[in-house]
Amino acid sequence: MTSPTAAPAAPRGRQAAFGFIFATALMNAISFGIMIPVLPNLIKQFTGGDFAAASLTNVLFATVWGVMQFFCGPVLGLLSDRIGRRPVLLISLFGLAIDFLFMALAPSLSWLFIGRVINGMTAASFSTAGAYVADVTLPQNRAKAFGWLGSAFSFGFLIGPALGGLLAQQSLRLPFFVAAALTTLNWVYGLFVLPESLAPERRIARFDWRRANPIGSLNFLRAHSELLDLAFINFLFYLAQNVLPSIFVLYAGYRYHWTPLVMGLTLMGTGALGVAVQLLLVGPIVSRIGERNTLLLGALGGAIGFALYGFAPTGWIYLASAPIFALMNLMQPGLQGLMTRRVGPQEQGQLQGANQSLQGIGSIIGPLVFGTLFAWAVRHDATLHMPGLPIFLASGLLMIAFVFGLRVHRGPGPKPDA
Repeated sequence: MTSPTAAPAAPRGRQAAFGFIFATALMNAISFGIMIPVLPNLIKQFTGGDFAAASLTNVLFATVWGVMQFFCGPVLGLLSDRIGRRPVLLISLFGLAIDFLFMALAPSLSWLFIGRVINGMTAASFSTAGAYVADVTLPQNRAKAFGWLGSAFSFGFLIGPALGGLLAQQSLRLPFFVAAALTTLNWVYGLFVLPESLAPERRIARFDWRRANPIGSLNFLRAHSELLDLAFINFLFYLAQNVLPSIFVLYAGYRYHWTPLVMGLTLMGTGALGVAVQLLLVGPIVSRIGERNTLLLGALGGAIGFALYGFAPTGWIYLASAPIFALMNLMQPGLQGLMTRRVGPQEQGQLQGANQSLQGIGSIIGPLVFGTLFAWAVRHDATLHMPGLPIFLASGLLMIAFVFGLRVHRGPGPKPDA
């Protein structure tokens, strides 16, 4: 029999474990964000300053990374259900540290390519962190917890690019050494501090390769018919969010003639708005209107925000649209809260692995579609007058997600063994 005085221990343990995973995600996101403004310039250096060749190489690297995610994400997700979240997280962080070292020391593009392959194969830190959060938070608190986890990602992209740009003024290689050091520190932190979240009795009995592949992973979603609409919405979200990473620098330079400094400040500002939404609004909004309506509000805000970005004839109108676009940060917490309610604790890793496969597909298709569409729109701008065409496509994808969200019910309560 548990004594009354022992009862509060579980909530404190859950909060401490979530604090560990939040810090891990934050450090990882900063490390990842550092390379964003630097890697394209390093690629350009290897191509002799040829912008076109550098752009094509960058698309190739992004596509290969997405392919690796598509094939390896389900393996790591199922593995986390078998051996626990912590070992898989350590594998992911180790692969990321190796990737940064490859970038820091690479004598040629082929070395950079190998580093991207390694990172794509092992990049499961955020999906594993999602399964970890589902383990250590109560179902009714998960949407808020996923909002906090998303804020760690946003913080990383708020701090990382600025730090990377500052370090790159000294050397293009220095940011990658710093990122490798941060990721290694993160790995050590996980090795000695981070506790395991999945108890042995809640793990799957064996690792089944038939379920540890992209087709098996997607079959997992098909086997859970209650997940299908949510999975489709998730895919549309992953696909749509690729538009700005794919074309923002070119779009802002072409339409608004922004300098790199203005672009960096804009990214910092929109990142700060995203953090504010995730930290301050997700919890109260979910409490007031529920996870489903939070998802709908996020999809609608993202769709309207994208549409305004595409229409904006001046940079000031683009910036004024940012607070509306920031509402898209409500989408993932509501979505993850609904999805994790529909599977048991032994399947949280498979769920996140399946989501990672969807993200991989989006990372393969998105840059190709949006980048090609932007090039076509610019070439025909004299008659079409629509350089924001790819952003309108992203807006349309989120409107489809909103319509599908209307079909989603609040869903069942947590599984009995959760």
